[in-house]
Amino acid sequence: MFIQTEDTANADRMRFIPGREVLGDGEVTFRNAEEGAGSPLARRLFDVADVRAVTLGADDLLVEKAAAAEWHHVKPQVLAAIMEHFMGNDPVIEGPARAAPVADSEADAEIIAQLEELIENRVQPAVSAQGGDVQLRGYRAGVVELEVSGPAVGLLGPIGNMMRHYVPEVTSVREWRDTSAMPGLSSDVGLEVQRLLDQQINPAVASHGGYISLVDVQDEIVYIRLEGGCQGCGMADVTLKQGIESTILHHLPDLVAVRDVTDHAGGDNPYYQPSQK
Repeated sequence: MFIQTEDTANADRMRFIPGREVLGDGEVTFRNAEEGAGSPLARRLFDVADVRAVTLGADDLLVEKAAAAEWHHVKPQVLAAIMEHFMGNDPVIEGPARAAPVADSEADAEIIAQLEELIENRVQPAVSAQGGDVQLRGYRAGVVELEVSGPAVGLLGPIGNMMRHYVPEVTSVREWRDTSAMPGLSSDVGLEVQRLLDQQINPAVASHGGYISLVDVQDEIVYIRLEGGCQGCGMADVTLKQGIESTILHHLPDLVAVRDVTDHAGGDNPYYQPSQK
């Protein structure tokens, strides 16, 4: 069995094409092993330690690894899991697939409906004009989880402002990759760092087509990822040290550092191009 692989614009995601039907129709994303419990294929993939999310498509799979992991370690294990699944002739889905967004209550269902209408009528046209795409992945307790792809990731800040304006129940808008299995995000410090990003830092970098995502807060260290025009930017170190880190540590002196986990080599359209040597 030959499985093709393709890199994607996101260095942490890789497409696997097994040469046969996967889901057959539609697409479903699992953000953790619990969500993938109804899929034998997803279960095998989540058994690989550094697999963070799995998307099953009609005839392919999109696998996301942990940011700190290397594909040369993860890829062989993913290939083995996919081959084991198809050689065993197991079903891809045993029962109904759980796809985000999932409403936890009737009130949440109404909010999700409002958000989906807002995305369709106002957000998606603007994002498409930038060559990107946006999908609602989840809504929980005021936090909206969006998957924004392409150069339009720099619009995540304005999208959040729009959603908070039209849907008052929304308190925060985050990239969905940064909301799974990261307990530091929901801590008091994590929420305060997110507030600083939303209200002070991201409005400033938005003029460069950039966006700063909060990845986690652990052991008094803030981990961020620079998106859009900030990814691959030759001024990223200056932005981090003189702008982002100084602002966060000034308001939250108990923190000790801000660290950048961005893959700057993957930036498609950095605002300041790195100098060539």
